[in-house]
Amino acid sequence: MKATYIDYSETSSFSDTVIRYIDQDPKLTPFISYKPTLDGLEQLLANKKVKADRQVLVKILREQYSEILKAKDPDLQLVSENIELLSRETTYTVTTGHQLNLFTGPLYFIFKIVTAINLARELKSKFAEKNFVPVYWMATEDHDFEEINHTYIAGKKIAWPIETKGATGKISTLNIAAAVKEYTAVLGVSENADKLCGIIETAYLKHSTLASATRFLVNELFKAYGLVILDADQPELKQQFTEIIKEDIIGQNSFQTINSSIEKLSEAGIEAQVNPREINFFYLLNGLRERLVFENNRYVVLNTDISFSEEELKTDIQSHPEHFSPNVVMRPLYQEVILPNIAYVGGGAEVVYWLELKENFAYYGIDFPILILRNSGLIGGNKAEQAMKKLDLSPADLFKSAEELKKQWVINHSQHVLNLTDEWLEFKCLFEKIKLRAHKIDPTLSASTEAIRARLEKAIHNLEKKLVKAEKRNHSEALNRIDTFKQKLFPNGGLQERSDNFGLFYVQYGEEFINSLIETFTPLDFKFTILQ
Repeated sequence: MKATYIDYSETSSFSDTVIRYIDQDPKLTPFISYKPTLDGLEQLLANKKVKADRQVLVKILREQYSEILKAKDPDLQLVSENIELLSRETTYTVTTGHQLNLFTGPLYFIFKIVTAINLARELKSKFAEKNFVPVYWMATEDHDFEEINHTYIAGKKIAWPIETKGATGKISTLNIAAAVKEYTAVLGVSENADKLCGIIETAYLKHSTLASATRFLVNELFKAYGLVILDADQPELKQQFTEIIKEDIIGQNSFQTINSSIEKLSEAGIEAQVNPREINFFYLLNGLRERLVFENNRYVVLNTDISFSEEELKTDIQSHPEHFSPNVVMRPLYQEVILPNIAYVGGGAEVVYWLELKENFAYYGIDFPILILRNSGLIGGNKAEQAMKKLDLSPADLFKSAEELKKQWVINHSQHVLNLTDEWLEFKCLFEKIKLRAHKIDPTLSASTEAIRARLEKAIHNLEKKLVKAEKRNHSEALNRIDTFKQKLFPNGGLQERSDNFGLFYVQYGEEFINSLIETFTPLDFKFTILQ
């Protein structure tokens, strides 16, 4: 695919804070570790103190990949090598994380992973003596099933409507067949469709949990690029986090440090994305993930009869760290404790809420990673490219509203002059003469003259709109094309990547779809990519 790059600011689709971050606003410097540049990454590498137990990490990954690696698939060689490389002191990770969205959910799920892979490659090219492993952190402990139990493809919502509780990673796939059948039916009949159907059916119908299904699916899509997939809901990994769990629950340190950062961010004109609680951990059992609160001198698990004294709590943390699940403000800290990580790839909202966390990282003596805004893109395809040529639209024009584009097209292609700018200038000159004459007769008439001028100006603008509207009727076919491609590229008025699933793009382009993203996304240039 051919790529065109434009500034994020030209899309009018990203927050002011995101634009300030990629423009390296000095006011954000206190909330980051190093700049998101190769120089910044070089500085972090020179000072990085890895806390992770590499041997435990490799052991867990070997266990999690045991079934996948049994297949002896030659495409898995790079994944296997990357897992083993993590035991070396010169190996670092580039991590992105996301929920276990059904069938991967919206396109940006794919974009995040591609950004992490590309950044790892770029770093290896720059720092050849070191190794960089792209990691997808599966949010298996998340419990918001309503956010992930559906996807949109070909304008159709496909959902998995079941009642469930607890961590989504442990949800059984026993009743998912109907959703799989509905999804694969949309893909149609072709060689690429058959291949993707096979991957989807194997993932969800031959794996017993949502976590194992997601691991298989993502691995099939990205194994050739060496992506390592981690489920951090493991006792041995959480054992490394026990002291922080104890200290934070009892001392409520994150609540204080993050609120302090939120106040400072507010002074810099940035609104908080997430707010910490006094206790930022859930209690996690099979079928249960409930908040932990401090009430009446005991630590209570909400909506249960489970509670602890302080000593009982410490004992349970030490014996069963897997029972304690970090929330949105503590998960990043857990990630950086167990991984030799130098960069986190996130969407706009993620980057903004990570800005709240640096002070908390410093409190616990954990290095803060460099924050990388994931690549964003728009996939137009041949039809969209043809429509753009017919309509004389530039890539930046795509982000204008349909009405703006219609007006622009009609004005550019009409055989008539539809704007009344010249005529209005003549009227203005005439009114200045009238106003001067009226003022000489009676100064109080100036205001009346000005009021008449204002009414006429409004009438002229209204007439101009009517001229454009009338001419639009003469070009309905072309204007309908604008509506069609705007809806295709911006479903329901939003960015394509935030709703459309990758499935039909894979059917159209096959394996070249992801390969094209790998070849065209540039993680450190921070440009919006339009693919045709």
